[in-house]
Amino acid sequence: MAHTIALIILALLGVSLFYVVYQTIVGRPVERRIVFAYIGLAVSLPLFLKMTPPVSVTTDVQNLADELAKLPAGSRILCAYDYDPPSAPELQPMAVAFTKYAMRHDLKLICMGLWPVGPQQATMALEESLADPEIAAKGLVYGVDYVNLGFQSGQQFVIQSMGSEFKRMFPKDDRGSFYDSIPMLNNVVNFSNVDFVMNFSSGFPGTVEWVQIAVDRFGVKLGAGNTAVQAPQVYPYVRSGQLVGLLGGMSGAAEFEKASAEPGRASTFILSQMFGHAIIILFVVIGNTAYFKAGRRSTGGKS
Repeated sequence: MAHTIALIILALLGVSLFYVVYQTIVGRPVERRIVFAYIGLAVSLPLFLKMTPPVSVTTDVQNLADELAKLPAGSRILCAYDYDPPSAPELQPMAVAFTKYAMRHDLKLICMGLWPVGPQQATMALEESLADPEIAAKGLVYGVDYVNLGFQSGQQFVIQSMGSEFKRMFPKDDRGSFYDSIPMLNNVVNFSNVDFVMNFSSGFPGTVEWVQIAVDRFGVKLGAGNTAVQAPQVYPYVRSGQLVGLLGGMSGAAEFEKASAEPGRASTFILSQMFGHAIIILFVVIGNTAYFKAGRRSTGGKS
């Protein structure tokens, strides 16, 4: 029902734009608040649509999905959630999609964070993934199939120390259980005992530090998900082969959902972005039309 109503309103908005164009041509442009209303509706209404956005998977995202597909069931993945709530709209959807993929394919998740709120973002991703009916049917157990080591201060020096021993930085997990009492962490001493590392980052410390220390010094296989602002800083590491793949911003999250067959919020959000950008472009064109029409009137139509 909501899908149908949203689709009808969007169609009416599209038709009404012809009236806006006509008003602009005859010298009566709409008020600024009307423009804001159009943009607000264009961004919010697609959230109710059950549509698959036309997303093409880029090489960087496909490479990451292919690398994950190579991991056999039971492989251990260390996942670092290095971001906070302000960056969650971009990073949380990809973190959830990644977590669901890992759980569906019986990969063991070792979660942690170099940011104080990172482990909370990990907990939310785990809880949302475990609520999925297919994953819930697996009966996954904390400490056996997944664990959250929590936060440790020290920034990049935490990564350096983990290269020798995880337990040195995380003597207890986020629930207060001792490292040695967690079945999943038996025989997990350092990076040599995990099969893959994934980092979701919005700044420092984050992907750059994981590349410089975990990859360059300890030879881990690393994938990353970054905000759109940080992604350009990280792309050179993909080109050099230090990162196996990269999810850049909301588009990267939507691409990963498509590549891993994990449809989620990113696909909905990117659809909302597409509609919003389309409306903005249209009003830029309309605004320029109004500007040049006003110029011609002020000069009496003379060139």
